[in-house]
Amino acid sequence: ADDRGREYRITITNLTSGQPFTPPVIATHNHRASVFNLGEDSSEEIQSIAENGNNMPLVAALSANPNVSAVVEGTAPLVPGGNPGGVPFESSASYTITASGSARFLSIASMLICTNDGFTGVDSVRLPWRTRTIYAVAYDARSERNTEDFANMVPPCQGLIGISTDDAGTGASDPLLAEDGFVIPHPGVHGIADLQPATHDWSDPVAKIVIERVRRGH
Repeated sequence: ADDRGREYRITITNLTSGQPFTPPVIATHNHRASVFNLGEDSSEEIQSIAENGNNMPLVAALSANPNVSAVVEGTAPLVPGGNPGGVPFESSASYTITASGSARFLSIASMLICTNDGFTGVDSVRLPWRTRTIYAVAYDARSERNTEDFANMVPPCQGLIGISTDDAGTGASDPLLAEDGFVIPHPGVHGIADLQPATHDWSDPVAKIVIERVRRGH
């Protein structure tokens, strides 16, 4: 008998024209675990991803959660298909993850890099018997006001898309920009500062997620 658990291939594709994604965090878990919920408080772990592109708190929390079966973190950003920044990264990548026992659900989180605190992903999607395709929208963690100013965004935004200013950017949160922290659908880019709607804005969905079961296991 195969005691290694079920194995899945997760393929994530960036559907935007101007929003790179951070390396995604992917987890399999049972019904007691969750990563985010629309209309509820965004966790500190989700805020760390959405604001600062920092996966470490979420990876640590999921890894320590007994309701989580496996956690996988991507190794590279996912750039728009047109690769406007001319960078050596792909727009689509596949990841392998296992799921054992009662872990019948999948959650994913990834930052939209050229936003103040935008992210995409799915929460508690049921793992398929064979294959399933899901389209993910953009969310706003509402942990930081959408200034659209490069000075308040993570530094990689400018180089990954090829639009820059003299602002260095930051990987730290500014308490003066704090919001109420409720997860909402992202309102998009309006061009009030450095972000340019023609480049950085998007229409939902922003990501295509294909889940394929590649080993039956238990």
